[in-house]
Parts: sequence; structure tokens; C-alpha cells
Amino acid sequence: MSFAEDIERTALPVRQAILAHPFITGVGDGTLPVDRFEYYVLQDYVYLIDYSRVIALASARAPDLETMSWFAGLLDETLNTEMELHRSYCGEFGISREALEATRPAPTTVGYTSYLLNVAHQGSFPELVASLLPCQWGYWEIGEHLAGQGRPEGAPLYSQWIDMYVSQEFAELAQTVREMADRLGQSAGPSELVAMGDAYMTSLRFEHRFWEMAFTLEDWGA
Repeated sequence: MSFAEDIERTALPVRQAILAHPFITGVGDGTLPVDRFEYYVLQDYVYLIDYSRVIALASARAPDLETMSWFAGLLDETLNTEMELHRSYCGEFGISREALEATRPAPTTVGYTSYLLNVAHQGSFPELVASLLPCQWGYWEIGEHLAGQGRPEGAPLYSQWIDMYVSQEFAELAQTVREMADRLGQSAGPSELVAMGDAYMTSLRFEHRFWEMAFTLEDWGA
């Protein structure tokens, strides 16, 4: 059994909790209040900024030129294409670029990105890849799950979001990260495999908390 298959079996309760979360189900049937989704896209934009830093560190720490080049390409795509698409998508909700740039990270956003940056700086490269897998593969899994239920009627922007994560391009990205984690897992020793599993589970739990954060409009309380 590969690393991804094994850890996903262990993580099944959290993965199921994500798919059943009211934020995800609300996107799927079109009933999610728009203010929750607007909050999410604002926080996701802030997340992408530090996520880009993590990808840059992954490229710098990659063990070979092919992997270094792949992460460098992902960094370029994220900074110069995905973030611009994110700005345009937010514009359809009436969110200005100024509002995006002025977004204050919520506690969960800070916790998640701080964790990823800590792994990128101090963890091993296999840990770093494992920590990225829940985001990449998880979004594809959510997209496939929601698309299988049919697009939400009367909610074109939610349908557009679902389509983004079932696109061939995103599926290939998710599969590449999954295969990379499996290759690294094949050559990892017992302690490294445990560290990879811990990194995956911590990121996955943050993914779940991210949806909860958006659904509850989490703030600092002051």
C-alpha cells in the first residue's frame, strides 16, 4: 500500500467530516450564505500568499532539478496566474483588489500558514510534500464529490468554483503531488514515514478548520 493510500485510510474520518461540512454541502446545493463564501475567498487569498512562499521553499529544497523545476513552475503559475484569477473571481462578488490586499488573516489562517512555513523551513522535504497533499488532493476530492451530485441551481459562482477543482489541469496537479509523496514514502525509513504522516494529518485538520473558520466567520474577538 502506498503512503497516500495508507494515510488516507487513517484520515478517513476527517476527510468525511470535510465533505459533510455545512460549508461544503452549502456550496454543493447553492444554499451557503454568500457572506460565508466571500469571507472564505478573502482568507484564501491571504493563504495563497504564504502558500507561495512555501512552494518557493519547496523548490529551493528539492533533491533534484526536475522536482525543483516543477515547484518553480507551480510558483510562477500561482503568483502570476492563479492569484490574478482569484482577484477576478472576487471581483464578481464585488470584492475590490484593495479589499483583498487589506484582508486581515483570521486565527486559523495564521495557524495553518505558520505551520506550513515551519515545516518548509525545519522539516524534511518528504514532510513538506506530505504537508501540501491535503490541500492539493483535498480540493480535487471536494470538487469531484460536489460535481458528482450535480451543479447547484441558481448559484453560478459556486458552480464555477466546483468546475475549477475538477478541471484536468487541477487534477493533474493533485495527482503529481500525490505521486511525489508516494515516491518519497517508498524510500523513507520508519521514523520519516511517521513524520510524513504527522505532517499530512496536521494539514488535513487545518483544512477542516479552514472550512469551519469560514462558516462561522471566525475573528480575533477584538
